[in-house]
Amino acid sequence: MPIRILPDELIDQIAAGEVIERPASVVKELVENSLDAGARRIEVDIEQGGVGLVRVRDDGHGIRAEELPVAIRRHATSKIAELADLEAIATLGFRGEALPSIGSVSRLRLVSHPVHAEHGSQIAVEGGTVTPTRPAAHPPGTTIEVRNLFYNVPARRKFVRSAATELGHIARLLERLALSRPDVSFRLRSGERVHLDAPAAPQTVATEAADENRVAQVLGREFIDNALAVSHCAGPVRLAGWLGLPTASRAQSDQQYWFVNGRSVRDKLLMSAVRLGYRDVLYHGRHPAYVLHLWLDPRLVDVNAHPAKLEVRFRDSRQVHEFIRRAIERALAGTRPGEAAPAASATPLLGGASPGSPAAFSPGVLPLREAAPSASRNPWALAAAMREPGGSRIDARVGEPERDAGGALAPGEGGRGEGPLGMALAQLHGIYILAQSRDGLILIDMHAAHERVLYERLKAARADGPPASQHLLEPLVVDLKPYELESVLEQRASWEQAGFELDALGPTRLALRRVPALLAGERVVDIVQSVVQEPEREGGLHHLEEAADRFLGTLACRTAIHARRRLTLPEMDALLRQMEATERANQCNHGRPTWTRLTLRELDQLFLRGR
Repeated sequence: MPIRILPDELIDQIAAGEVIERPASVVKELVENSLDAGARRIEVDIEQGGVGLVRVRDDGHGIRAEELPVAIRRHATSKIAELADLEAIATLGFRGEALPSIGSVSRLRLVSHPVHAEHGSQIAVEGGTVTPTRPAAHPPGTTIEVRNLFYNVPARRKFVRSAATELGHIARLLERLALSRPDVSFRLRSGERVHLDAPAAPQTVATEAADENRVAQVLGREFIDNALAVSHCAGPVRLAGWLGLPTASRAQSDQQYWFVNGRSVRDKLLMSAVRLGYRDVLYHGRHPAYVLHLWLDPRLVDVNAHPAKLEVRFRDSRQVHEFIRRAIERALAGTRPGEAAPAASATPLLGGASPGSPAAFSPGVLPLREAAPSASRNPWALAAAMREPGGSRIDARVGEPERDAGGALAPGEGGRGEGPLGMALAQLHGIYILAQSRDGLILIDMHAAHERVLYERLKAARADGPPASQHLLEPLVVDLKPYELESVLEQRASWEQAGFELDALGPTRLALRRVPALLAGERVVDIVQSVVQEPEREGGLHHLEEAADRFLGTLACRTAIHARRRLTLPEMDALLRQMEATERANQCNHGRPTWTRLTLRELDQLFLRGR
């Protein structure tokens, strides 16, 4: 077949195949155009799941009559004019492909009335054929009707799902757009049924309150009640939004919303940063819920990296990834037992210090027998202390109230001070601690709780000194894939900082000649293989800074008190007080809950009291 120039109609349909995947794609392009036009009220009506009709009406600036024929031509846009504009895009649309692509595979009618014009005008496109512009009655704003989608592309029409399925895609899309702009009213109707009605917040309402109200409108008040507000800035980058509590995790990732400069995206780098931020508090197989907005200079992000503009590229992706991960870790550090913990029914409770408040994070006391002053500052020495007989015994003295220099109790303290987790009463089967609080019964998994206390304490102390390491008489050999070995050698400095000495024995064999002392007697080869393979699971963005945390987590898990260990009441109280002072104490290192509560009201209901 000879080389030829394709006809314009076929070119438009090929372009439409990249932009218009299903009816939801039409809604996305048209609503984003409305937002770029400054609309404050957007109404979407659909029929037959969007195949029969998609109508988008807004109160934006409108399009002048003489510009209507230009608006439906390919690569016609008012949002960029030169290459410099493409490098700093601040609008949702910019390519000028939406209207001509839609018009090539449907029957399109565009009616618009600019704010200062005397009347409106309309233009129609049917399968790429344009009708002349003529006057039309219309209030200020724009209405675009798209009928019989894919009527002239039978092959594409066959891939459209049922009306209910397509309606679901459109509803979820509108929810995302509504979350991105709480200052705009959104309404979605299918026939006579309203599927989304999210009115804009009044201008007198503060921005934070407006954002919270919009999240509650779309996701429900339950999401807000089980979420932490986060707001963090670093130079030109700002992260804000809501992080679902670890106890409110979900079986699927259906409540994860990312917005970059107001644009809804599903970006792997951003999702990886969140996943790593939740790593220490989320049980495996569960997914966090969140609504997060990232704001940064448009020149630092490329939004022209995906046909549907669902992914972005950052100029410094690693820096953005680390900023987000650390901000989330800081916010989740406040998930520990506190007085503000709500009374939920038999579920792990979180509350206490508000995230981002340094004064709220008091250091916990390591539940070990008393160590030498030099050892107390070095986690590696503490690790050795825990390996000695009785090293994991909880020191009951850490639960005693503080006394002044004369031996008197500190103001407001009693003999057994009661904190948010109450006072210990007994052990149950050598596994759980039963405690009485002011408003009910607390149950604590003593191993999980002690594991978290040890882990956080070791992490905090790690910065005080380099890790002790042990030279091996014979090197340990780790079998890796060639690209895994190459990655390890590139990160050699990070491994050495963690206490390793390593080199390559061949294209697939790694030799460990020195290992951290805390791993003596452990399955070092298995641990190293796990650390090496984690970057692949995390999209290649994880690095060795967290490797030491993995080692400390293993150490804390293996040295924490285990089942059948008998504790005295002072030892139990000591553990409860330390939990209250430890970050992320509501979950163990593996994301399992460490405690739960039954309120007096729930206990009364169990025994039918008061009936």
